[in-house]
Amino acid sequence: MNFLNSLISGISLGSIYAIIALGYTMVYGIAKMLNFAHGDVIMIGGYMCYLAMFNLGMPAIPAILVAMAVCTVLGIFIEGLAYRPLRQASSLAVLITAIGVSYFLQNAALLLWGSNPKVFTSVIKIPAQTLFDGRLTIKGESFVTIGVCVVIMVALTLFTRFTKAGKAMRAVSEDKGAAQLMGINVNFTISLTFAIGSGLAAVAGVLFCSAYPTLSPTTGSIPGIKSFIAAVLGGIGSIPGAMLGGILLGIIEILSRAYVSMELSDAIVFAVLIIVLLVKPTGLLGKKTREKV
Repeated sequence: MNFLNSLISGISLGSIYAIIALGYTMVYGIAKMLNFAHGDVIMIGGYMCYLAMFNLGMPAIPAILVAMAVCTVLGIFIEGLAYRPLRQASSLAVLITAIGVSYFLQNAALLLWGSNPKVFTSVIKIPAQTLFDGRLTIKGESFVTIGVCVVIMVALTLFTRFTKAGKAMRAVSEDKGAAQLMGINVNFTISLTFAIGSGLAAVAGVLFCSAYPTLSPTTGSIPGIKSFIAAVLGGIGSIPGAMLGGILLGIIEILSRAYVSMELSDAIVFAVLIIVLLVKPTGLLGKKTREKV
């Protein structure tokens, strides 16, 4: 039963990584850039929910919606101010800018809310369920997190396949120039992608802080890096790949902590990523692309 407990915990943690990885994979798939500030948007979402609940006295659901709204606007603002002027710049310039935005958000949070960690009370009030005479315990956070991840993945898949905006995203992903010639507003489409990814980051931030109830200006750094690994592991640019990569990463991390070593769990995660990329460089569900020259 210890293995099942660890497996469920791994799927729950992996579902959070998957939701964050969806933001990475959408932005990369459509704008062809890596938004390394995405992890800090998670932290901002956690703070917004915390302030709405404990300073304004709002219930959990409205507080989460406030966090999503703030992070959505923040994502649009970051894209327009920091990334849009670099649309034709080199990948290195975009990468340096993303790191700069990340540090800006961390230091802004440090100035606004201080360095002392906040105790984040879980927004999920579903009681834990025990099975097999108490030998298997499933937390309420695990039920909600896994369910939210599945719903988001299905909704995003349907959105990109069947809506006008989703088809525009796919067109921009294939060829920005051709999409613009067909009348698609490329700037609006990329901003919409950042908005959706940032809104999802807020949800992930709330779920992560509910499972691990400590909130600080650096809360989003490690989950952000691991979620990027999950996106690469599953095949960056693929929505199902982000979900698969996130869940696998969560399972590997929790099982490594339980059966190998707490200290070596992160090293094992990186080692698995290296092995997968050596065998399949495009990730588990990624596809090879040919560039015309």
